[in-house]
Amino acid sequence: MRAVRIIPGRRFAAACIGVVASMLVACLAFAFGETQEDHTVMKRRQQGILTGMPFMANITPRTFIDDAGRKLYVAKAPTRVVSLAPSITEMLFALGLDEQIVGVTDFCNFPVAAKAKAKVGYANPNLESLVALRPELIVAPREFHRANVLAKLEELKIPVLLLEATSVESIFSHIHTLGRIFDRSTEAHAMTAAMRSRMAELTARTEHLARVRVLYVINSQPLITVGPGSYIHQMIGLAGGLNIAAEAKAPYPRLTMETVLKEDPEILLFPRGSVETVSRSEQEAWRRWTTVTAVRESRLREVSADALNRPGPRVMEGLEALARAIHPEAFASESVPVQP
Repeated sequence: MRAVRIIPGRRFAAACIGVVASMLVACLAFAFGETQEDHTVMKRRQQGILTGMPFMANITPRTFIDDAGRKLYVAKAPTRVVSLAPSITEMLFALGLDEQIVGVTDFCNFPVAAKAKAKVGYANPNLESLVALRPELIVAPREFHRANVLAKLEELKIPVLLLEATSVESIFSHIHTLGRIFDRSTEAHAMTAAMRSRMAELTARTEHLARVRVLYVINSQPLITVGPGSYIHQMIGLAGGLNIAAEAKAPYPRLTMETVLKEDPEILLFPRGSVETVSRSEQEAWRRWTTVTAVRESRLREVSADALNRPGPRVMEGLEALARAIHPEAFASESVPVQP
């Protein structure tokens, strides 16, 4: 496997700009864009849960393997980086890389400083703007992986680090990997230590309580939820819940109503936030299923989509939101925190 060498400060020759732009437009449009009408609200919701693997291997101090198994050699900390996911943007800011971030997606709205960064779109990035930003590194969710496009970017000396969060540990791993790439390991360790401490506090509140059957609704029609291989599935367990899709064969499986009626969830969870989430009208439509315990006992609850569906520094806020929704009795003496 050939390593990708990152050379910060590399400038494209003026004579090659036209060629570079046309190549990127041709290749990246395929990589990032949808060519059919299937890029629905449901699809965006799935893409909103941007995912990392259980660990990211660091072979040598400056060599890394990303979540697609690609090797990257980082000569020195990049000074210009583009983020193609809100969760990635939040990690970069949390590591103190405000000045290095030169481009983000349209959905990158946290922290507030992210709103002032150049926007490169999302499913269909602004390709000309992307080239003009002269990134020394692009960090993207693995779902954007296209082998032919990555090869072209390698030729153009624009390396891409692909991340996919499949567990809570993978989120910690991503923070550490970015910390090493940008020489911010001290900050990364402090961040994950605080996150682990908060996770321990929250799980201690619910671990002695009875497990509650939960359905996490990403989309209603078709019905899509979380399953094994997704970090939210793991977090439901940490929060004291029992995911009714625990036997599913995919991280984000489709369920039939027959399955829902059989498993009879005691709580329905609906992510709500600043990105595509389940509308209130969709939530109300569930009330016709009166034989479902969660509906019969009016346990339809909202949780923070921004904190939960973004596998980054705020994910423990998401875990708290889950724990409060699943086991409110564990927080009976406390007020509910306001989610950003």
